[in-house]
Amino acid sequence: MGSKKKPKIIQQNKKETSPQVKGEEMPAGKDQEASRGSVPSGSKMDRRAPVPRTKASGTEHNKKGTKERTNGDIVPERGDIEHKKRKAKEAAPAPPTEEDIWFDDVDPADIEAAIGPEAAKIARKQLGQSEGSVSLSLVKEQAFGGLTRALALDCEMVGVGPKGEESMAARVSIVNQYGKCVYDKYVKPTEPVTDYRTAVSGIRPENLKQGEELEVVQKEVAEMLKGRILVGHALHNDLKVLFLDHPKKKIRDTQKYKPFKSQVKSGRPSLRLLSEKILGLQVQQAEHCSIQDAQAAMRLYVMVKKEWESMARDRRPLLTAPDHCSDDA
Repeated sequence: MGSKKKPKIIQQNKKETSPQVKGEEMPAGKDQEASRGSVPSGSKMDRRAPVPRTKASGTEHNKKGTKERTNGDIVPERGDIEHKKRKAKEAAPAPPTEEDIWFDDVDPADIEAAIGPEAAKIARKQLGQSEGSVSLSLVKEQAFGGLTRALALDCEMVGVGPKGEESMAARVSIVNQYGKCVYDKYVKPTEPVTDYRTAVSGIRPENLKQGEELEVVQKEVAEMLKGRILVGHALHNDLKVLFLDHPKKKIRDTQKYKPFKSQVKSGRPSLRLLSEKILGLQVQQAEHCSIQDAQAAMRLYVMVKKEWESMARDRRPLLTAPDHCSDDA
């Protein structure tokens, strides 16, 4: 019996190992489907069964932008190209958000110059400013650019003397009734500067090296102001450093205008406070600009020009009737 079984075993092994034997490979799909239900679990057909599922799962994975492996080679798919494009877009710098703009006491104009208009727009929004810059809000663009009946003056100052406590004119700016700048010059120091006060004045040593002589500035400013209404804030300080005088009846000082003081509830309001409460604009957030300060003072004056000029004409009679004056103010 042992000798009879041996040939059968050899023959069976040959059938399993031979790729030529009929019915073993079953490449045709119809034959495979027909025999699938009767194939034993340990047969070769059973081991091939998971292949379609593996291919399907790979197809689904390729939809997510991965690569398909074919015969050991990696082939880029359409999803892979789209993924690269998306990655390139992500690499581009995103526009700033409100959380990115956290700067304190920085002029939006400076932010715009350093970072860009989108960042400046966010900064102005956080400060409650209009979309345009403060300077543009204080200027009537299509208006006359020459000298007008009223001119606003502002000076930036540096410190001189042992402790830098004495002030000296470093920059002089004048704007007309429409906020257009008609004069802006740096002033050459007449004695050593001991404190440039840059954080407030915005003045640096290089600015004054190219400055004009004080005598020339005095003469030019005096000529421009002659016979005109002079507008400004705390003008006595500006006139003092220029060694100039101006008729009191032609001075319109926004720090001393009583209705403004009542409106903001301050005996000596700052230009910054008046601009914020009355104009709805924030100036002097960082380094001051004499042009912008003069523009803000002029805008305040223009807002109440009719009332202010009426009070100025009636000033003499009002001095003899203090009760009426206090009621008016």
